[in-house]
Amino acid sequence: MFVLLKRLQHLRRTVALPAPARPGSLALRHVDCGSCNGCEHELTNAAGPHYDLERFGISVVASPRHADVLLITGTVTTRMAGPLRAAYAAMPEPRLVAALGDCALGIGVLGDPDQLAGPVEDLLPVDVRVAGCPPTPAAIAEALLDALDLVRTPRREDRR
Repeated sequence: MFVLLKRLQHLRRTVALPAPARPGSLALRHVDCGSCNGCEHELTNAAGPHYDLERFGISVVASPRHADVLLITGTVTTRMAGPLRAAYAAMPEPRLVAALGDCALGIGVLGDPDQLAGPVEDLLPVDVRVAGCPPTPAAIAEALLDALDLVRTPRREDRR
């Protein structure tokens, strides 16, 4: 077991993302608005031991009241539009919105138009966009590390 742990530690150091220049933390509240779970699998991989986002201070929280970032996956359905806005309203300032995957960005969405509310940016101001179907764990990790800098910068005044 000791040998395995040493090898895992070595692997993390050699292939992991570089540490951010300035330390910080980021609390994510994940909302699945109707996805195929492909983005969720890749998000789990990004939080796993290979990328280990928690060592950068990035963690998932259970309540939007404790979150810095609302991380949205899937196509926003008409039934999820209200709960999505309620989760956003419950977040403290400064708050960010991240659209993860092509469905959240409104790219190539299939379904009944009467049941779809549109891309996330039609409902909320999106600060972080991660394209892909599904996006790679490396792309997710990079975008979330970049979001650390967004939290430290002054906010836009034209927020909804």
